[in-house]
Amino acid sequence: MRVFVTGCAGYIGSVMTELLLDRGHTVIGFDNLERGHAEAVDPRAVFLRGDLRDFEAVRSALREARADAVLHFAAYALVPESMTQPELYFRNNVIGGIHLAEAMLQTGVRRIVFSSTCATYGQPERVPIAEDTPQRPSNPYGESKLAFEKILGWYQRLRGFQAVFLRYFNACGATAKYGEDHDPETHLIPIVLQTALGKRPAVQIYGTDYDTPDGTCLRDYVHIVDLCQAHLLALDSAETGAFNLGNGNGYSVKQVIEVAREVTGRPIPTVVAPRRPGDPACLIASAERAVRRLGWKPQYADLRTIIRSAWEWHRAHPDGYAGAAPGRGGG
Repeated sequence: MRVFVTGCAGYIGSVMTELLLDRGHTVIGFDNLERGHAEAVDPRAVFLRGDLRDFEAVRSALREARADAVLHFAAYALVPESMTQPELYFRNNVIGGIHLAEAMLQTGVRRIVFSSTCATYGQPERVPIAEDTPQRPSNPYGESKLAFEKILGWYQRLRGFQAVFLRYFNACGATAKYGEDHDPETHLIPIVLQTALGKRPAVQIYGTDYDTPDGTCLRDYVHIVDLCQAHLLALDSAETGAFNLGNGNGYSVKQVIEVAREVTGRPIPTVVAPRRPGDPACLIASAERAVRRLGWKPQYADLRTIIRSAWEWHRAHPDGYAGAAPGRGGG
């Protein structure tokens, strides 16, 4: 297949590009490098620099790509930022998404796998969370992702699109080549490992008074490779609609820190901080639909395995991609 990957220089997009290429697909990557890294683009990919908010740039890139399908990862994804600057999220994630859908329509591409999020559920009524759980986002980030899910749903009904929405529950871990490097970093596991490396003085625990066993938030963590495998399965499937991607196991903030101490063998100081606005207490997936209909079988569900893979990448890249030899990705 010829696959057009938006956000190819980001965390998930970079690993997805690597796996697609390893399996013999042709990848045409599209990224504006605003929050991604040129060094994270696999040098085997064709890289086209551009911004989804520029419709002509998106349409031109898709014409050049002659793609069979689109994997859409390009989005702003910081919950705290979305609570203070919601307009950024609606402009980039929704308007940019509309540009992508319209460019697909005009260039004859109908297959899209969309990187969505469990944040569309908000504060869930029950856990584990199934795909039919009511979607009531508690932050503009989740709202922006839900909005584009709905838009793609109408494009499917009225324009012949084949759309799959993969709702992630905390992507984490790394491959030997590509890992997680955000600025600012807001995800727990890389923050914990940066603290283990001495890059941060302590891990801030945002709230210890949640209605959970140890008072800290519970999350379902899924290895980046398992997550990307689900995209490969979705590409090969005739399925459409929403699929949750998680392991069905919840780990608290305190549990993640303790496992990281065991894996790294290093002290990881912590500091209690106030709750962050928009953070649900518990997000745990039911991924039965992905297992049953896509044939998805996570291979790296163990938290120690996840943290160990991330630790190996962070030790090899203590400053992230900064200072790495430039690859063809920035070209």
